[in-house]
Amino acid sequence: MRLNFTFLFLALTITCLRAQEFYELKKYTVASAEQAARLDDYLQNAYIPAAKKAGVARVGVFKPIASDKDNYGKLVFVLTPYASLSLFERLPSILAKNREYLAKGKDYIDAPYNNPPYQRIETTLLRAFPGSPRHSKPDLSTPASERVYELRSYEGPTEKLYLNKVAMFNEGGEIELFKRLGFNAMFYGEVLAGKDQPNLVYMTTFENMKSHDEHWEAFRNDPVWLKLKEDPKYQNNVSGRWTYLLSPTGYSEL
Repeated sequence: MRLNFTFLFLALTITCLRAQEFYELKKYTVASAEQAARLDDYLQNAYIPAAKKAGVARVGVFKPIASDKDNYGKLVFVLTPYASLSLFERLPSILAKNREYLAKGKDYIDAPYNNPPYQRIETTLLRAFPGSPRHSKPDLSTPASERVYELRSYEGPTEKLYLNKVAMFNEGGEIELFKRLGFNAMFYGEVLAGKDQPNLVYMTTFENMKSHDEHWEAFRNDPVWLKLKEDPKYQNNVSGRWTYLLSPTGYSEL
């Protein structure tokens, strides 16, 4: 009996370690520095502490880098990783019962109709790739203000071809290539609900823009990638893409 219990415990531990996370990626659009400041206050002092108390390990908050003239000062991205879909579903009701959260987030939560803390919110729900089932905190040494986090999405022309691109990352070895080249990927996710479907989203991280450019140059010239992109099995699986270059806020946990 004791031996069977040990095997059961090990099996459950392995299952938990391999379980794919879910990610909620929110994109806030703000109209002014005042809105951005109010949103920062809510995220830093109300949302993140309450989410952690509810069981979320860490939350990432990112903004476009200064050289992105079209988006700088206008967008805020919030990444919340969930160990299970159940926690994602339950978090709003948990927050609604947290008195400290309601008090510290009052300016955001109870904002009047004519003075909102943002313009719009776009939410994407993702499931982690099997080949990278859990997010990773970037191993970077530069100050947050110098770092470049690249958020990318690849859109597929059909569901089948989109899944083919996902397979290119998992079975095809694209994840391993990013890992070998030191891209410090934070997460890879299949979009379950959101815009631009069918599509995947992932985030890689770099010490600075120079490091970003050097890593992509190495990627484009790597023999593994040159062979992979010509593989007949993985052709015509991307019909569109978008990219944001971001920096973590000073209070971001990722």
